[in-house]
Amino acid sequence: MAFDSQIVFGFASALGGGLLIGVERERRKGFGPQRALAGVRSFTLAALAGAVAASFQNSLLVFAGAVFVGGLAALGYWRSQQRDPGVTTEIALFITYLLGVLAMSQPELSAGVAVLVAGLLAGRTALHRFSVNILTDTELRDGLLFAALTMILLPLLPDQPMPWLLGGNPRKIFTLVTTFMALQAVGYVGLRIAGPRLGLAVSGLAAGFVSSTGTVAALGARARTQPALLGACVSGAIFSSVATVLLLGVVVAAVYPPAFAVLGASIAFALLAAVGAAGISLVKQEKSLDLHAASGRAFNLRYALGFAVMLSAATALMGTVRTQFGAGAVTLTTAIAGFFDVHAAAASTLALASKPGGAPSLAQLALAVLLAFSANTISKLVAAFWTGGARYGFRVGAGLLVIAAGAWLPLLWEFAHS
Repeated sequence: MAFDSQIVFGFASALGGGLLIGVERERRKGFGPQRALAGVRSFTLAALAGAVAASFQNSLLVFAGAVFVGGLAALGYWRSQQRDPGVTTEIALFITYLLGVLAMSQPELSAGVAVLVAGLLAGRTALHRFSVNILTDTELRDGLLFAALTMILLPLLPDQPMPWLLGGNPRKIFTLVTTFMALQAVGYVGLRIAGPRLGLAVSGLAAGFVSSTGTVAALGARARTQPALLGACVSGAIFSSVATVLLLGVVVAAVYPPAFAVLGASIAFALLAAVGAAGISLVKQEKSLDLHAASGRAFNLRYALGFAVMLSAATALMGTVRTQFGAGAVTLTTAIAGFFDVHAAAASTLALASKPGGAPSLAQLALAVLLAFSANTISKLVAAFWTGGARYGFRVGAGLLVIAAGAWLPLLWEFAHS
């Protein structure tokens, strides 16, 4: 057997993983005749045993080692079951042996899993408190439903256009459903952790980097079902638009920096307007009940389905319009694409501008991006009124229009003085 760096890394990974898990178990092992099965030395030796067995490249030897360690774990459980019916240490010992085996072929993966195992073992108290005292039955059911939809149903759906959906793609449509549910869940988690005043604002900002339109719709659904949170939901929706403007600036910088000559002022004014509107919405929130320890539904499946159907229908309609006018009309097609994703629309147009020959002028580029931004604002307005009703829609709409006006102000000023 050749001696190389792979072997050294493998044994080092096994040794480190065994020590890490062993130290955690040593702290819970206890003392005297009633101590638990294994501690730092036993776990380290188990990991090294796995590494040694794997280094001989003999599957029978690896199997024999697994049987031996498994037998020791079973013996330890039999000795301790009267005072401690748990099997955590026994399972951890067997996993540590397997990690030692894995370390000889994939040391990085073995080390990462060892850290994960040690973290799970160390987080026993926090995990128990979360599972028993914090997580409610309703939240558990919602989590299981979301897992079933994303991990079981979604992969089974066909990933191609279907005539019975008027050319829609079932998997992409249902991806919209699960994305909407996830954005609702993000807001709910923020609500549970930080309360309504800050929780929905922070989670709205974070979710806005994924989909501001989806975030506006998700918070609208929550505002409709929990009217006491109307002000907090409005604040979160406007904060999601702060993320929209920030991400647009990142797209311009990454794809075509020269565009800042015509778009920099618009992005800056839009960002100032967004931060100002978000700040005002945060200050003017109603004094809601403290829902820090409240329970409820993490998401609303009916609203998620409705949002996906609405957006899919709009996509089909806009696709028809785009086909009629052709892809050559840069300004029009960018505005249409911006209805769904302003960043993708801006990126495609900026990429076209970066190519020599036939690229739009900087003025055309600025107009196209601002039209896409405005179309995206319209999509948010539709989503706000659709899911949140008139009270939510008008309050969110006021903030969105202020942000859109800030984006257009530099271009209109230049046009008026040209």
